[in-house]
Amino acid sequence: MTFQDDELYRDITGFARATPAWTQHTVEVWTEAGILVFGALFVVAWWRARHGDARAFAIAALAPVATALAYTGSELLKSGFTEERPCRAVPGAVPSLAECPPTGDWSFPSNHATIAGASAVALVLVRRALVWLTAPLALLMAFSRVFVGVHYPHDVAAGLLLGAVAAAVAVRLGTRPATRLAEAMRASGAPAARWLSGPGPAAPAAVYVGSHRRR
Repeated sequence: MTFQDDELYRDITGFARATPAWTQHTVEVWTEAGILVFGALFVVAWWRARHGDARAFAIAALAPVATALAYTGSELLKSGFTEERPCRAVPGAVPSLAECPPTGDWSFPSNHATIAGASAVALVLVRRALVWLTAPLALLMAFSRVFVGVHYPHDVAAGLLLGAVAAAVAVRLGTRPATRLAEAMRASGAPAARWLSGPGPAAPAAVYVGSHRRR
């Protein structure tokens, strides 16, 4: 399987080599640390959803599960396409900033981009306003994989699309059963289950109407 983006890969990695050392180091750190950032966002979303209704909690709980399923799909596709890494296959390219993965750790699609795309979409399904945070983070994470030289542009584009679609489908299909599970956990007598699922929305305060004495 071949794509015609060798020249774009050479342009991006050549630009990367021309950037200041601090920029290169920052991108090298981000290309791996981005996964941790999305992981932290999942934890925050789960914690906040503990005080929401059962459906909101179910979607927040499904977000990392949907991302894991997208990653699994990416790994399966890698095994089918067996595309060599560009840092080894593209002639005339500058050396990659990151260490080139060994043969057998295939290039298409990008696992990191798949995780980024899935995480971004799953978190937006938890709370729509997060799109202004998660979309730029996902795009930066995908671009960083080409910047450091370990993926072709088409690898990260396919990864973002795969992750986004897989996460959306997984959350849509899983919301109803996950909501029933959340309701059962909140009604459970097991303290661990109730703690994990949270107390749900606070009950509205009772309003008492007192009698007024005439003066």
